[in-house]
Amino acid sequence: MIEELENAFITFIRTQQNSLYLLAYSYTKNEQDALDVVQDSIQKGWLALEKLTNRDQMKSWFYTILVRTAIDLLRKQKRVELIGDGSLLLLSEEDSYLNLDLQQALHRLPLHLREVVVLRYFEDLKIEDVAHILTIPLSTAKSRLYRALKLLKIELETEEN
Repeated sequence: MIEELENAFITFIRTQQNSLYLLAYSYTKNEQDALDVVQDSIQKGWLALEKLTNRDQMKSWFYTILVRTAIDLLRKQKRVELIGDGSLLLLSEEDSYLNLDLQQALHRLPLHLREVVVLRYFEDLKIEDVAHILTIPLSTAKSRLYRALKLLKIELETEEN
C-alpha cells in the first residue's frame, strides 16, 4: 500500500514539475528560491506521505504544502510585502497571456485576490481545494474570487473605452 502511494507521488511530481515550479515562482519571484521551495515541498511531502488519506486529493494536498512552504520562505526573508507589487507569472506551459490588458489587470490585483484566481483558473482547482490550500473558509474563497472577477471585469471594461 505505502509503496503504491510512493509510486503515485513520484509520478505526480514528475508530471507536475513545471506547474509546481511556476506556482512557487509566482510567490517568490526568484528562480533559485522557487527551486528551493519545490525541493523543500517535495521533501516535506515525502516525509508526510503516510498522512495522505485520500490519494485522489494528492494535488490539493501537495499544493497546500507548496504554498505554505513558499509563504514560510518569504516570511523568513521578510519579503512578503514585495509580493503584492510583483507580476503574476504563468502557471503552466499552456497558459499564456495573449491579452496584455488581462495580464496587467491581474498584476494590479492584491495578492489575496490574485492567488484565488490563479489557483482556481490557472491551476484548474475546485474552489473547495483553493480554500483548503489557502487555509481560508470556503465562503471567504468564494467571496475573494467573486470580488477579484468583478475587479477584473471593471478594469478590462475601463481599458476597452
